[in-house]
Amino acid sequence: MRLCRLKHADRDQVGLYDDEHIVLLDAAAKAFAKATGTTVKVPPGDDLLPLLPPEGEAFGAVKQVAAWVAEHGEELPGDAVVSTGDAKLLVPIPRPNKLLLLAGNYAAHIEEGGDRAAERADTFPYVFMKPPRTTLTNPGQPVVIPSNSPDAIDWELELAVVIGRRAKRVSEADALDYVAGYTVINDISNRQFRPNPGRKERSRDRFFDWLHGKWFDSFCPCGPCITTADAIPDPQTLSMRLTLNDTLRQDANTARQVFPVAAVIEFISNICTLEPGDVISTGTPAGVGNTTGTFLHAGDELRATIEQIGTLASPVVNESR
Repeated sequence: MRLCRLKHADRDQVGLYDDEHIVLLDAAAKAFAKATGTTVKVPPGDDLLPLLPPEGEAFGAVKQVAAWVAEHGEELPGDAVVSTGDAKLLVPIPRPNKLLLLAGNYAAHIEEGGDRAAERADTFPYVFMKPPRTTLTNPGQPVVIPSNSPDAIDWELELAVVIGRRAKRVSEADALDYVAGYTVINDISNRQFRPNPGRKERSRDRFFDWLHGKWFDSFCPCGPCITTADAIPDPQTLSMRLTLNDTLRQDANTARQVFPVAAVIEFISNICTLEPGDVISTGTPAGVGNTTGTFLHAGDELRATIEQIGTLASPVVNESR
């Protein structure tokens, strides 16, 4: 099951997502009740967490409605269906308590940057954070090139994990039981950000230049939907593709991760408690722009696709002065 948030009829709503069309959940629940005589309780509002496994109180009901829609979509009223291409999609989890991302989780990406990839047993996941309120960006909304450092803005297609149950010191073997679902993130990066370029260099400047280059407004497009965890029992089998202006730039599979999703959850949950709605983005494969000096410019369009989830489209614009 794929669920999305969208703005429709002047309010934020929940939809059953498809690549071609979106079915408004409220309307689908009413049609289901009318056709079957079974009333399902769908929580009001546009929060997806109550609709997701493993602990969402409405997950079972919504899954029942989604199954009915898949077989009886022709019985829906016309105003219950919105063309996906015309929909104003919203970030699936707009205000996660934690937005965590991984660096260097695909060996080929490490190697394309000129470093040597270590074996899993010899290293650990490199985890950093982005400020969610200002970096998370709706599907279809632009990535904004910052005017103070515009010349090396890069893309990073990533599988993101939405946590659905409080997780503290969970094992890798049990970690996927804490996942609500999966979405797509594009971890936009400023590869050459150097605040105070006339500064006196310190030993950690290079790391903080890299980290601060992740934090610009709009630098974390996310969406277009969440695919529930039950629909992706093994997140290490998903193909990933990113195009820039219809040119293929990244083409990989989540099987190539150094640390699989379950290992990442184990590692982080042994440091801090993961909470429902937390988002973990699991790193990017090879094919970023920095390797070839191909960076983003106003007028570009990125399309980041992960199998069984969908395509996250992001135009690129310059910052308004």
